[in-house]
Amino acid sequence: MREPLPTPGDLIQVTRAASVQFIKPIGCRVIRVLDWITYDGWCWLDVYQLDAKGDAVARRSIFVQPAGLVIQRRTAPVPVGQQRRSRSNVRP
Repeated sequence: MREPLPTPGDLIQVTRAASVQFIKPIGCRVIRVLDWITYDGWCWLDVYQLDAKGDAVARRSIFVQPAGLVIQRRTAPVPVGQQRRSRSNVRP
């Protein structure tokens, strides 16, 4: 069974288990999962790399195995009908 992909807004820790390039783990907030063609069991993620305080310090595209990611906090899905409306959709 495949590991579920992270979703936008999820906080993840990227370790060596996700990719050998991450000898020192980094914290990230997922921006999006890229739909680029990759090897089976791998994916590209657009993320904001976070510092120790949780502030974004860099935007990165990373190539990882989702099975090796540590999900620290998943973003709760927004119930249908409660999505935020843009100002152009709000009635006067």
